[in-house]
Amino acid sequence: MSTLTALSPDVLAKYQPVIGLEVHVQLLTNSKAFCGCVNKYGGEPNTHCCPTCLGLPGALPVLNRRAVEFAVLAAKAINCEIRETSIFSRKNYFYPDSPKGYQISQFDKPIAEHGWIEVPAFDASGAAVTKRIGVTRLHMEEDAGKSIHDGFADSVSKTYIDLNRCGTPLVEIVSEPDLRTADEVFEYLTKLKEILLYTGVSDCNMEEGSLRCDANVSVMLKRDAAEFGAKAYGTKAEVKNVNSFRYIRAAVEYEIERQIGVIEDGGRVVQESRLWNSAEGRTYSMRSKEQAHDYRYFPEPDLPPLVVGAEWQAEILKMMPELPEARRERMIREYEISAQDAATLAATREFADKFEDAAKKAKSPRRVAALLTSELTMRLRAAGLELEQSPVSMAGVVMAADLAESGELSSKMLKQLLDSAFEKNEDFPVVYEREKPKQISDTGAIEAMIDEVIAANGKQVEQYRGGKKTVAAFFVGQVMRLSKGQANPALLSELVVKKLNALG
Repeated sequence: MSTLTALSPDVLAKYQPVIGLEVHVQLLTNSKAFCGCVNKYGGEPNTHCCPTCLGLPGALPVLNRRAVEFAVLAAKAINCEIRETSIFSRKNYFYPDSPKGYQISQFDKPIAEHGWIEVPAFDASGAAVTKRIGVTRLHMEEDAGKSIHDGFADSVSKTYIDLNRCGTPLVEIVSEPDLRTADEVFEYLTKLKEILLYTGVSDCNMEEGSLRCDANVSVMLKRDAAEFGAKAYGTKAEVKNVNSFRYIRAAVEYEIERQIGVIEDGGRVVQESRLWNSAEGRTYSMRSKEQAHDYRYFPEPDLPPLVVGAEWQAEILKMMPELPEARRERMIREYEISAQDAATLAATREFADKFEDAAKKAKSPRRVAALLTSELTMRLRAAGLELEQSPVSMAGVVMAADLAESGELSSKMLKQLLDSAFEKNEDFPVVYEREKPKQISDTGAIEAMIDEVIAANGKQVEQYRGGKKTVAAFFVGQVMRLSKGQANPALLSELVVKKLNALG
């Protein structure tokens, strides 16, 4: 992927990027925002629509109650204040995929405002910090249809329109211009997606357009930023239609450098919309936005004000799950696992639920966490499988963890059994019962093997007697090899040190 490289670090360091994001999220309701049409991705073109979707004369919108509940749930999850009375408006514009000629949206009285999301960042000294990114507003609206520019024999000269998506319920989440780096953009979007998935309001599938992001990027001189603050913000360009967080980060990085390059060459950044070309690793101008578009907003005459009173809000908040950050903190405290393991285990609500269910049944939650985050995850990744496709069930993970915790299985034995489970596509209990290795815990048998290894390695014995105590690990390894991995590790280590010390 190509990026700009002509600018020196010194030149880049003179400027302060300023970035704000607009994120559109399709809500996971059964029906559309203002009619009873099915809210489902795909299907034969132009089959999920009705007179209301199409804005035909006499068809009146009726607001989807569940869409309101999901909007409130999403808003509260990102710390927004709910406006008790919000207004739907008509946003007028003429696109081929918007048959009504307007979009039902919210303008000056959105359903939610003044939220925030905390992301990991770095301060001026390079130290890791937590940064709060403001959320200006979350408002409800409906989606447009889809223009299809390729895939047909005459796509060179014609555009096809699929109106199945018309009327899909959306929330638009607008951040404050608080983001300063492409990495912060990536972290913000990752956190937002994680929170939305936990609440269950959307599937956030970027490939299907359930989550779409536009980035507004500008740059200003740091010396001006320090003196004038927001008054020094530069002219922004909007980067649209980027279909992955990785590409959004790359697009923002490119756009920052492009704008700095324009200014350094004596030019002027133009207010415009730009498209990201992932194959070339650059943005292209799509259309000018030098003149502000007049959407001629006015209150939607066919919809009354939306009133979400305290009682309804309280009812909606009963659906709020424990959110990711709070869950991680509790899991660290309750199960005594590391912050890194908690971050992995709570990455999705489903994974966290499965871990907690297993942890409550196992002798050692920490052992379950270790198995899930290392042994199981590693094998799933290598096999290209998701957690729900794992041949080893959570009950199998609990059994494996308990056997390892009790000392009946060494680490090597456990790895071998898990390998066998994945190779044969069988659950752990099945493999264990068939291939059950016998761990040697008989003191006499282990001592005999230690004696054999000591007799064969006089040089290492002398090193140990000379004060090099770390050599004990060599003897443990040799005995473990001699026992084919079946010697009880804890007992073996204890007996090796005892034997070596007895040599004087």
